[in-house]
Amino acid sequence: MAAQNNAPLPEGLEIGGYRIVKKIASGGFSIVYLAYDGDGNAVAIKEYLPSALALRQPGQLIPIISKANLPVFRIGLKCFFEEGRALAKIVHPNVVRVLNFFRANDTVYMVMAYESGHSLQEQISRLMARSQRASEGFIRQAFKGVCGGLREVHANKLLHLDLKPANIYLRTDGTPLLLDFGAARQTINTDSPTLAPMYTPGFAAPELYAKGATLGPWTDIYSIGAAIYACMAAAPPQPADQRKARDDMAERFAKLDGAWSPELLAMVKSCLAMDPLARPQSVFAVQKVLQAGPPAAPAPAEESPASGWRSLVSRINPFA
Repeated sequence: MAAQNNAPLPEGLEIGGYRIVKKIASGGFSIVYLAYDGDGNAVAIKEYLPSALALRQPGQLIPIISKANLPVFRIGLKCFFEEGRALAKIVHPNVVRVLNFFRANDTVYMVMAYESGHSLQEQISRLMARSQRASEGFIRQAFKGVCGGLREVHANKLLHLDLKPANIYLRTDGTPLLLDFGAARQTINTDSPTLAPMYTPGFAAPELYAKGATLGPWTDIYSIGAAIYACMAAAPPQPADQRKARDDMAERFAKLDGAWSPELLAMVKSCLAMDPLARPQSVFAVQKVLQAGPPAAPAPAEESPASGWRSLVSRINPFA
């Protein structure tokens, strides 16, 4: 089945004890809604609905899934459900808070806390428009929080697998929040080679390109280095598959010499090593380097507007 745009749930629908207000994002694997719980609190609800496998027309609630696609759909559904259950056990200020998850309409829904702020990708884009870059103090402070959240994720035997600036959310006070975990889509890609890979070029570790490769914390560590590099260079690193043919990251790093501390540059270089064994062997090791740096300067006021999830999701591709 070719990918198509699936119809969202209708506004005002009551489902699982929540009332759908409107769709706020959609992509290849899911649709995200703004909703209210029974007490009137705003939440974000993520619906598992891979567009390459399932079709939902306007006016329908239950998607149509062909017999050929049903086995792969169920694999992803099971992983999405189990990921939601695992994330619901994590209570950490730098990890999106999963409040609930439930089954309905032959699929699964993940209910998350609604936050005000904007994505790190949006901040990078805003700075680029002003011919500016984030300060080293800001990078160190933000990614100390990212590492703190990721350590908790890894401690719960989970991987993020899609860490990038678009999936790092900055609250209005500047503290980071990890969003949009990629384990469910990674499972689908492993079990169905006919589906297009959903990793993000530049931020995906080389082992994500190799079928059957062993993934682990080192995979997320590569992405941490890639996300920090994107803040420093205002562009993603060279995609890992291209680096296998001709690696020009040394030249790219040379352009950053003098603009950043040698310690930060050395750490980012090691995170982006093609060989997993050459990378820092734990997120804590990365966090220690970030903590040892110069005092973090607060972001300028204009870098932290409260624009809510609408601002975030308009730049995430996809929330899925």
